[in-house]
Amino acid sequence: MRGRFGGLAPWWTDPAAEPPEGPGGPGGPAGDIDDAPAALDIEKVTVTVRGRNLVDGVSLAVAPGEVVGLVGPNGAGKSTLLRTLYRALRPTSGRVLLDGADVWATPGKALARRLATVLQETAGDFELTVHDVAAMGRSPHKRAFAGDDARDRDIILSSLRELGVEHLARAPFSRLSGGEKQRVLIARALAQRAGTMILDEPTNHLDLRHQLDTLRLVRRIGVTAVVALHDLNLAAAFCDRICVLHAGRAVAEGPPARVLTPEMLAGVYGVEAEVAEHPRTGVPQVTVLPTAPGRGWDAAVEPRAP
Repeated sequence: MRGRFGGLAPWWTDPAAEPPEGPGGPGGPAGDIDDAPAALDIEKVTVTVRGRNLVDGVSLAVAPGEVVGLVGPNGAGKSTLLRTLYRALRPTSGRVLLDGADVWATPGKALARRLATVLQETAGDFELTVHDVAAMGRSPHKRAFAGDDARDRDIILSSLRELGVEHLARAPFSRLSGGEKQRVLIARALAQRAGTMILDEPTNHLDLRHQLDTLRLVRRIGVTAVVALHDLNLAAAFCDRICVLHAGRAVAEGPPARVLTPEMLAGVYGVEAEVAEHPRTGVPQVTVLPTAPGRGWDAAVEPRAP
């Protein structure tokens, strides 16, 4: 059985459930997104800073409704590449296309109606309520200074409810825990109703249950998504494909079972690991061993005093 979390019920409640068909699952209820999932094409993108290539000729094609995980060690270029997708950083060379249109030639408001982002950190605490922060997701759909109409209010509240933070709607955003802030920012992106999402470490600060809930949500609503993740087991469980970055280059790409190998983990991460198919989900499960590649278990374990 493929390990796909397209439905709301977790796998352990129904291990015999069949996975959804096609990339990204069947999509969520009517109205979850306003824009159709787009094809996202990254064509030979390079980002050079002070003579150093932080991203070096990366190409990746993401089909409509597909969820692609971006993985790699710290400093591999994941966040830098994502910044070129949502126009925070212009590539030195190469192109990023959304349904064939260059994102850098698309008006910002029009792009924001089609592409939502979740970043791993904010520029500071907002002096706003949780409701106000989530409402920012409706801005691309309105004229300047226009208030929220009934549909906007319904979308904002349903987005907060999806992330389990509706009860915090009137609380100051600045007083929330790190995990609560992250869920509110995901709710803000959800309120955009865009068909494509870029998520940079969306599970950062989240506990185990909310990590699963968040990635299940991404699959359920049927968006095209590129998700940077450090947890390789989450990437294996929720992503259709995985792209591995190392020193700014894409060094492996494909289905999780083909990409997540002991050889890749040793070469890219510098760790010894075992990879086995999980007996219940059918997805690859990575177990990292406390040894250096090529050395035995005893080399990593200090002997205990008698």
